Amino acid sequence: MQFLHPEFFYALPALLIPVFIHLFQLRRFKIQAFTNVALLQKIRFQTRKSSQLKKWLILLIRLLAIACIIIAFSQPYLSNQTAEKNSSETVVYLDNSFSMQAIGPKGSLLNRAVQDVMTGFDETEKIGVFTNDQSYKSTSIKELKTDLLSLEYSQDQLDLNTLILKGKALFSDSKTSSKTLVLVSDFQQHDDAISPKIDSTIHIVLVPLKPINTNNSYIDKVSLEPALNANYTLNVSGKSSSETNAPIPVTLYQDQKVVGKSILEKSKNYKTTFVLPNTVEFNGKLSIEDTQMPYDDTFYFNIPKAEKIAVLAIHENSNSTFLKKLYADDEFIFQSQNYKTLDFSQLKTQNLIVLNGLNQISIALQNSLKAFMDAGGVVVMIPSKDGDLQSYNQLLATQTNHRLEPLTTQEKRITNIAFNHPVLKDVFEEQVTNFQYPSVQYYYPISSSANSVLSFEDQQAFLIQFKALFVFTAPVETEASNFVNSPLIVPTLYNIGRSSLKTPPLYYWIGAENTFDLKVNLQKDRILKLANKDAQFIPLQTNFNTKVSITTTNDPSEPGHFSILKDTDTLTHVSYNYTRTESQLRYSDLSKIQGVLIENSLEATLKNIKIEANVTWLWKWFVIFALILLAFEMLILKYFK
Repeated sequence: MQFLHPEFFYALPALLIPVFIHLFQLRRFKIQAFTNVALLQKIRFQTRKSSQLKKWLILLIRLLAIACIIIAFSQPYLSNQTAEKNSSETVVYLDNSFSMQAIGPKGSLLNRAVQDVMTGFDETEKIGVFTNDQSYKSTSIKELKTDLLSLEYSQDQLDLNTLILKGKALFSDSKTSSKTLVLVSDFQQHDDAISPKIDSTIHIVLVPLKPINTNNSYIDKVSLEPALNANYTLNVSGKSSSETNAPIPVTLYQDQKVVGKSILEKSKNYKTTFVLPNTVEFNGKLSIEDTQMPYDDTFYFNIPKAEKIAVLAIHENSNSTFLKKLYADDEFIFQSQNYKTLDFSQLKTQNLIVLNGLNQISIALQNSLKAFMDAGGVVVMIPSKDGDLQSYNQLLATQTNHRLEPLTTQEKRITNIAFNHPVLKDVFEEQVTNFQYPSVQYYYPISSSANSVLSFEDQQAFLIQFKALFVFTAPVETEASNFVNSPLIVPTLYNIGRSSLKTPPLYYWIGAENTFDLKVNLQKDRILKLANKDAQFIPLQTNFNTKVSITTTNDPSEPGHFSILKDTDTLTHVSYNYTRTESQLRYSDLSKIQGVLIENSLEATLKNIKIEANVTWLWKWFVIFALILLAFEMLILKYFK
């Protein structure tokens, strides 16, 4: 017989308490006067010998009952050497997300957990192990040792329901074996409430690991804005959960060269700026020093070489001067052609086509514009007062089922701005209410107001988007509207132009769906690649006439600068970073979860699982013995005379 908690035997001296009570309990008899002793004749006298026997018997029963209770608390068990090896199964989840880099009492949380797993099982014992990105079914520590020691951190995070489903899949189909799922994690707090679906056939044990402290500093985001003298101002924003006011040094690199240093101060909300020269391209890296989690101490960004956007304005009788001013030469290649002398071969080389006041859109132009939009181009249609409604609606039919209705002469103000629409998003710092709204004298009503960019005061659309087609419902020439003199025209048409070619931003988040366009003519069956010195992959890409649209999600798997290669030629660079979702070190409250066991020590948890799988527990029998003895004591006190 062995004992799980032998320290309870320190309570055995408590057996002396009933002994002392028995030895020192003295009964003193009192003399009671009776008027007639004949009244006592029916009393049965107990002999001194029988009285002492009863006392000794009660003492023995009490001693045995107390001893049984103490032994029960020590949890005795017998080793079951003949038990089948597969009578119990254990699957262990090791959270290898970045927050497990945090420092615990014995090193990083993940490294400590790996060591506990390697020492908690016999080398040949079959177990299941899985992480956020790897799974091992029915294998041994001896086979897993190399993989566990080289386990890398992952950006992936799994919710509790997913962990239970993945763990369940690693058990066998046996209905007789005892199955235990051990989930080892720091259980980061997320927006979704924890409400797992517990499987009653599996014993689930949660082992939350916590760092020594939750202090962590990291670079959160960067942004770029033009500055004086044709320079750039790089805005750097950091965050810190440290309770101290110590500044955080930050270093700026261009490739591998240090080009600037600054500090992030709590008094300035951990923000700072760098002034960068307006060079052709800037591959930048920001770095801080923090001992808690190194994954979020580096931030990569890239200022790409600017690609000019090709804009073609097709006009008939309207003036396109305002478009030429909007689409300036520093960012756009602007052309204006008369509809009657239009060179159709020029359409496929454009990014944005503006139909400025055409009275009629021919079938040939409609077909060319449809092919242009199908190839990724963007079209803006500005109607004419004398426009052919049928041809307008035929163009709309290529993108939507909605139609323009006949011209209505009525003055209307453009009062509703869709601040969250992609065209106007981030244009206004706040939603404006005291704006000098432009107006129109007549318009073409449309049967839909969904996805409107700008609307009249009665919610009728003034500018509305249908996929790749932007439609103005009213002419914008000066005699019909003052829209061209309104401040709204600049961000509206400028951002529509910018959206026709999605140039890469400063950086992307790994794991998110990222889409950008490259202005390049790519021959059929040719592809673009993303590569750096450590990795190379082929992203999802769609080849259009004048550009290639690239989408990345799970690749790349590590942060850094990546070259976009056409064969061996580098077209530009893009930068990727890990998301900062785990940097705040906030943890979930597991006490509200029903149907699971919560343990604070993985080492003790694995020890208990190992014991339970190979032993026969005896503590229940000792509890039963103690209850039986107490019952005997009550019977003796009541019936033994």
